[in-house]
Amino acid sequence: MEQIQKENEMFTISDLADELDISTRAIRFYEEKGLILPMRTKGNHRVYSRRDRARLKLILRGKRLGYSLEEIAEMIGLANINMDGEQQLKKSLSYGKKKLKEINHRMEELQILKEDLLAIQQKILNRLEELKPD
Repeated sequence: MEQIQKENEMFTISDLADELDISTRAIRFYEEKGLILPMRTKGNHRVYSRRDRARLKLILRGKRLGYSLEEIAEMIGLANINMDGEQQLKKSLSYGKKKLKEINHRMEELQILKEDLLAIQQKILNRLEELKPD
């Protein structure tokens, strides 16, 4: 019985904003984009299900990892209604591999930048030593 109550648990927009540490505006934005679909009360207030809450968590994780909203929509199965669970997982894996490739490329560029900066600093230190009076 308690499990059924948890499954039917509903949340207000303020509940989710507080729990997930985001603004209510951000939640409404994700709704406008079709990423979540809250129900409405008779008074036209948004109420969110556990599924909406889980989707919001996935959206936020995806944004934190650098995915676009379009990519997130595909990974959580909103972009293609005909996509089954296996296809959804394969799509997520594909995006993950692409993102790792981008990260590795950026890390290589940053390593080169770091080496350049260290070399310039060393030249400056050497020049300062040359300028010291004997």
